[in-house]
Amino acid sequence: MTAMKTPHALLPWLLAAGLLAAPSAWAVDENAGNKAPVKVVAPSTLSVSGPAGQGALRLYASRDLQDPAALADVERAVLVFHGRLRDANVYWASARKAAQAAGAAATHSLLLVPQFLAERDVAAHALPADTLRWSLEGWMGGEAATAPAALSSFEAIDALLALLADRQRFPKLTQVVVAGHSGGAQVVQRYAVVGQGEGRLPGVAVRYVVANPSSYLYFHPERPRPAVAATCPGVDHWKYGWTDAPGYARQLSPAAYEARYLQRDVLYLLGSADTNPQHPALDKSCAAEAQGPYRYARGHAYVDDLRQRHPGLAQRPFDVPGVGHDGDAMLGSACGQAALFDAPEAWARCKAP
Repeated sequence: MTAMKTPHALLPWLLAAGLLAAPSAWAVDENAGNKAPVKVVAPSTLSVSGPAGQGALRLYASRDLQDPAALADVERAVLVFHGRLRDANVYWASARKAAQAAGAAATHSLLLVPQFLAERDVAAHALPADTLRWSLEGWMGGEAATAPAALSSFEAIDALLALLADRQRFPKLTQVVVAGHSGGAQVVQRYAVVGQGEGRLPGVAVRYVVANPSSYLYFHPERPRPAVAATCPGVDHWKYGWTDAPGYARQLSPAAYEARYLQRDVLYLLGSADTNPQHPALDKSCAAEAQGPYRYARGHAYVDDLRQRHPGLAQRPFDVPGVGHDGDAMLGSACGQAALFDAPEAWARCKAP
């Protein structure tokens, strides 16, 4: 007997009436979104400290960070940042799968997948009091943690790069890749602008991989959709512009940050099918809408803006054909393998538009 399919339009009514059990993935992604506690907490911790205090960042690591012998051959460190669901375990699986697909290019690599938890995650899993936690989306823009200390998510990335800067632990390290998809790409793109950690890695090449974010940090108030921007009072507020930027992002002027950003190695990976203007996880604020109707358009508009203002821009966008808002498919694509691991065969198949 063929199972009868339930029309998608009837799902909310049937769920509310208790006549249909909610599939967990549908309920989390479409209904609860990032408001549900995470199902899995990363097993390792890294101490993060700053002027505001100290806390423990949760993360996955492909090698024992306390064992010098396990780190002695590491030549490349790849940091992968999860999306708004804080599902580091999903991105951990995707990163490992991409490394396996990259073959020999990933042999001497260390994979790190940090997790920006929320208060509800700490409560649901009875985590220690020193566990860093942020507001549901504040970490994407570098906001301060809500507990145990007001540490920016940017300071957490600083701590990760400071770990990698330890030459006693990583004597052969030559490349660091800081990559993120969706919400993770938002924090990576903004860190690529204001981040201080790269300066602690002399002699190490640092690359930022920005894949399918909902929005970008602009350096000026003009936007690709002027009519939308004209009706949006917050169009140039942080994290879209520089008004009310957090303390971490005030070390330099926006012009100085822009000049430095242009010199950084930034690759933009854009799923050519990430074109749904009603995607449930798409930022639909007027400040984001002023950047474009959907992620694919917003990404190309941002790079086009940089190119118009800075002819000869070295930063490159890469289309990932046929892929929508799918972190696993983005990281595992030819462009994903090339950006993360410089796999020669992958670069041969990854073409800039």
